[in-house]
Amino acid sequence: MRLVLATANPHKATEIAAVMPPELELMPRPSHVAEVEEDGLTLEDNARLKARALMRATGLAALADDTGLEIAVLGGAPGVYSARWAGEGCSYADNVAKVLRELDGVEVQDRIARFATVALVAFPDGRELVAVGEVQGRIATEARGTNGFGYDPVFIPDRGGGRTFAEMSDHDKNAISHRGRAMRAMAVLLAAEPSL
Repeated sequence: MRLVLATANPHKATEIAAVMPPELELMPRPSHVAEVEEDGLTLEDNARLKARALMRATGLAALADDTGLEIAVLGGAPGVYSARWAGEGCSYADNVAKVLRELDGVEVQDRIARFATVALVAFPDGRELVAVGEVQGRIATEARGTNGFGYDPVFIPDRGGGRTFAEMSDHDKNAISHRGRAMRAMAVLLAAEPSL
């Protein structure tokens, strides 16, 4: 089984490879393929845009995902804008700093949040597979830990023993994370595909 990864993010690619079955050959995104504008209204829209672009560019089935952090007291923000919430060209640290500023003064029990990942495979014949992974948690009052990426230093999953994702080993994070759940669900769907 062979899929080309739509992500150019090495952190995401590593997490995906860690949870997918070894019999699935994951090919890296070709360097000549341009970045895909993620202007969809939902995580699924953005995952579809990326998967279809890579499928068209390579002629192979392509796997893409999009992830959003939804914070209840912020009305679900940053949501689909999570990667660029602090502005175009922002860094992970910029986004984390904005979350902490927005929640300044908000009590710990009111910092409820959810991470969601939508994984999508686009096939050359037009078929698609979609899988979703979610994890509930809350936002820490300060960044903690040095592992992971993105909002990992401030996201405390409900079943993580009080640790942020950035305080966990890769193995522990992948076992409960939104991306891990979405990719394991996708692996089940792919296993049922006779053409792969």
